[in-house]
Amino acid sequence: MPFAEHRAALLLLLVGLTGAGFLLALGVGALPLSVATVWEAVWRPDHPAFPVVWGLRGARAAAVWCAGALLALAGLLMQTLLRNPLADPYVLGVSSGAAVGALAAIVLGAAGLTVAAAAFAGAVVVMALVFALARGAGPWSATRLILTGVIVAAGASAVVALLLTLAPEQRLHSMLFWLMGDASGAAFSPWPMATLIVASLLLVPWGRDLNALAYGEATAQSVGVPVAQLRWGLYLLASLLTATAVTLVGSVGFVGLIVPHAVRIMIGNDHRWLIPCSILAGGTLLMVADTAARTLWAPLQLPVGIVTALLGVPFFLWLLARARI
Repeated sequence: MPFAEHRAALLLLLVGLTGAGFLLALGVGALPLSVATVWEAVWRPDHPAFPVVWGLRGARAAAVWCAGALLALAGLLMQTLLRNPLADPYVLGVSSGAAVGALAAIVLGAAGLTVAAAAFAGAVVVMALVFALARGAGPWSATRLILTGVIVAAGASAVVALLLTLAPEQRLHSMLFWLMGDASGAAFSPWPMATLIVASLLLVPWGRDLNALAYGEATAQSVGVPVAQLRWGLYLLASLLTATAVTLVGSVGFVGLIVPHAVRIMIGNDHRWLIPCSILAGGTLLMVADTAARTLWAPLQLPVGIVTALLGVPFFLWLLARARI
């Protein structure tokens, strides 16, 4: 690992990039603001630019950063548990369940927090269904869980197609944007950030166990890791993190795939460093992607999911070729 000896330096670099990403998100837009103006407005509520910096751009940037961090952390857990660099937070069909819940709420005329709550409920229902079906009459395995998630996601996609077909024309645009990962309505809320913080704190004492699990269940068991309990807990936690993220910005792909794997290439497999670095990198990547989505084609705002797909597809193909599977 070329940068395995410089983990602290990478962590500090990611902290700096996060701060720079926030300044970029606060300063770029229909009303360009200089770095000095942004810096003054951040600390002075009486500044003329304060409503733009905090009320509009700041709230959106914070929500998008949180969503990216949640997706990256979920992806890290999935790749560790499945021991597969191509694993993704959406592999269990959680995003498909969230899409069903959110679009059903939009069809019924709901908006705002009601749509977010419906998306979260849909994700939780699908997560419970996948785990119940994967368990079946015998013990479940990672392969069984993935296959069950793929099948359930396919069924949920059919329901999504049905909802789009039946939706009133005036709501179809917002529904399609949500499916592509629309951050235009994203607003900061304390509970996703609280979820991220609590999950991170819960994972701190599991760092060594995750390191052992990355080398296989037999190795983890040989050093005293409670594999069954850890596996269940981490699958559920990864699903919860993904469900929370999609309630913020809709269905955004590839962040949970490319960020953890890229960080792992740079600093190795020590989860005590992987966890904070993946959180910072995932949040910053999605925040910068959203800034590009809302400014590069202004006044047209693209769904941020399009930008992440343009970045993620070539990276995924490179990983696929490199993995030789």
